[in-house]
Amino acid sequence: MDRNLAIQAISDRSTVWDCLVIGGGATGLGTAVEAASRGLRTLLVEKTDFAKGTSSRATKLAHGGVRYLAQGNISLVREALRERGLMLKNAPHLAHPLRFVIPAYGFWEIPYYGVGLGIYDFMSGKLSLGRSKTLSRSQTIEHLPTVEQSRLKGGILYFDGQFDDARLAATLAHTLFDLGGLAANYVEVIGLTKKNDKIAGAILRDREGGTEHEVSARVVVNATGVFVDSVRKMDEPGSAKMLAVSQGAHLVLPKEFLPGKSALMIPKTSDGRVLFGIPWHDRLILGTTDAEVPEPVEEPRIKEQEISFILSEAKQYLAKRPTESDVLSCYAGLRPLVKAGQGGSTAGLSRDHTVVISSSGLVTITGGKWTTYRKMGEDCVDRVTQISGFPSVPSRTAELPLHGSSAAAETFAPPDHLAVYGTDREKVRELAASENGLGEPFNGRLPYLQAEVVWAARQEMARTVEDVLARRTRALLLDSSAAAEAAPRVAEILAKELHRDTGWQEKQIEEFRSLAQVYQL
Repeated sequence: MDRNLAIQAISDRSTVWDCLVIGGGATGLGTAVEAASRGLRTLLVEKTDFAKGTSSRATKLAHGGVRYLAQGNISLVREALRERGLMLKNAPHLAHPLRFVIPAYGFWEIPYYGVGLGIYDFMSGKLSLGRSKTLSRSQTIEHLPTVEQSRLKGGILYFDGQFDDARLAATLAHTLFDLGGLAANYVEVIGLTKKNDKIAGAILRDREGGTEHEVSARVVVNATGVFVDSVRKMDEPGSAKMLAVSQGAHLVLPKEFLPGKSALMIPKTSDGRVLFGIPWHDRLILGTTDAEVPEPVEEPRIKEQEISFILSEAKQYLAKRPTESDVLSCYAGLRPLVKAGQGGSTAGLSRDHTVVISSSGLVTITGGKWTTYRKMGEDCVDRVTQISGFPSVPSRTAELPLHGSSAAAETFAPPDHLAVYGTDREKVRELAASENGLGEPFNGRLPYLQAEVVWAARQEMARTVEDVLARRTRALLLDSSAAAEAAPRVAEILAKELHRDTGWQEKQIEEFRSLAQVYQL
């Protein structure tokens, strides 16, 4: 990926883009890849970094949604299960099957959840990851060694998918370039342009250089997640809000609280949600919550009541009781939920996506979730094709391997943390061996190599210390304190790669350490 190439293309006023996508999260990247794969001249712009918002703060699950099955949303579950299978097939270096176990403390729970998960299996069809089964008490403990054993009767095992969200975003951006499209982070849309009352493009500001550019586009897609309403107001100042925004919080703990390779699923918490305990990058993620927030923000903060809720629920199911002092990192993300009438909690709103076209032709795609990003892109580009007069070209992303994918998926299995680079892994290793020190970790408590900072700058458009430590690597989520310690060395390497001075380095270190405090309890 070459940001300079994208900026040069943006500055060329003679270019008319077929599709300008605003937003570099799951939805925007999925839409841009879809458009480029159909031969459309595609540009994506993101005002901060790819997956800076919700798309790097997920529960890391590619799943159909067991709770949506309980709500009776069969169509959403069926669609998500199919998309789960496609994600695992097209990005085997980033997504893999994961065993989940529901511990049962009443004999009635085993047949009750067993029947529901049997339906879940059936709906997966040919893309099933494995059949669910009932477990004895001893088998349940074998899968969940630290599960609360008093009154434990047995359990139910089922399969779902797991992935690395921010790494998938970087991979989609790579794939967009591979397909001939372009993307640029830190490029903000500050206005939309119109011709005869129809959207004709946008005014962009490069937040690094401060320069402004007017670009022309036959179609503009608003795929800005929780911020879609603000872009819609650029088009129609009086437009009503279409989203309710919900916050989901997560705690990251040492693996010792749930050793092994199976995840814990709590099917009904005190607030009626599902809670997960998920092994991820040699850590344990506990989450999530669901609370409506009045307005979206770029850096949501976990709330005290969310921390207390997650810990109190987890303590009921884990024999080793986690406390605040055990938390390595915490994070919160915002969900864009499409409003359906008035009232009710956000927990009851659907994760379905929707495509809306304004009278001026602005296409807005929102709702949905990471698992269905590809289908969201397909549906959006189908509508784009309808309104634009582009040739009707069938979608091919269901069969499109993403950048770095390999048929030999097992060669990229954990615990090798370089697995996320897929077929680029050997290039990262070669880089690590090319210069003294690059093969060493940038912090002893984290697995990441100094070479990965160089790779992120040269190949993945990382522009800040945060880009590297939060999203190109997952250091900030795995151990926020260790990430803060690593900031000076990362800033030094980045400064060399991006030709920045010591003042830039110092500012980057200060800003990242301030951010890291948000991820600490």
